[in-house]
Amino acid sequence: MAATIYVLNGPNLNLLGTREPEIYGRETLDDVRKACEKRGKALKLSVDFRQSNHEGELVDWIHQARQKAAGLIVNAGGYSHTSVAILDALLSSGKPIIEVHLSNIFRREAFRHHSYVSSAARGVICGLGLKGYVLALDAMAELIG
Repeated sequence: MAATIYVLNGPNLNLLGTREPEIYGRETLDDVRKACEKRGKALKLSVDFRQSNHEGELVDWIHQARQKAAGLIVNAGGYSHTSVAILDALLSSGKPIIEVHLSNIFRREAFRHHSYVSSAARGVICGLGLKGYVLALDAMAELIG
């Protein structure tokens, strides 16, 4: 049975492809999902890909991952910079975590330079668009291997 990797996406990522394409690109969240599923299959991983605009739902999914996932890839969107609740859930997961951002958060507004998620993550990939998710799956395969 393939190990399951949760790929969790936070607020406004459902608008990919139309929201600020000069920053986030023209690929949609469905394009990201398809790329993750394709790479997961090649790595013999099951990808459970989810998106929510609600902080509590993301926390619930992280709690669920404690029992059902081998690792988490997280793009918490704006919650990356604000949510201690998501940080606490990630720290309690006991799972390897990789943080992903489509844009380079360090080339953007100063408030985006700090991420609570980073405190729980084994690694951070930012600024590579959709490819960052694929690279995160490659890294996760090695971490859980």
